[in-house]
Amino acid sequence: MPDLLPAPKRRAVLAAAIGASFGARAGFQVREWPATQPPPPFSLNDLEQKPWRVAELRGRAVILNFWATWCEPCRAEMPALETLAARHRADALVVLTVNFRESEATIRRFLEQQPITLPILLDPTGHTTRAWTPGVFPSTVLIDRQGRPRRIVVGEFDWSGGEARTWTNELIRSAG
Repeated sequence: MPDLLPAPKRRAVLAAAIGASFGARAGFQVREWPATQPPPPFSLNDLEQKPWRVAELRGRAVILNFWATWCEPCRAEMPALETLAARHRADALVVLTVNFRESEATIRRFLEQQPITLPILLDPTGHTTRAWTPGVFPSTVLIDRQGRPRRIVVGEFDWSGGEARTWTNELIRSAG
């Protein structure tokens, strides 16, 4: 059977359906990262071609947000992620955004409409996103200062709320 919707629309419909399966009230699901599961490899370049490796960020708390420009919930949570990063810049917190399989031109057009100052890392093949997430956007992985993923938040989340503050403080306080 041929696909009836163009790929971006198909992804948006799928993301909405999956998000709905988490319950209308929450819109997100929190999963603890399995203690025995090591973090997958992570080495991506940002829009300025600067390389980023999670292993090299040990000693800092890291929030990895996986997103796409066509994902409305992704766009909705970006301002709160920016505020979170700014609030904790002096606290050894790094917030990185990982774009899933979109061209640099697409991302730059998006930035003209919604400027983002967070580093935007490019995952042109999607391999890194698939290794770190269940493939639902947005998905955000919280990594402690020893480089251990602690939890993954799947779906749109309020990064300005109390739960986000608690998690962020836990990451920052983890021994570096």
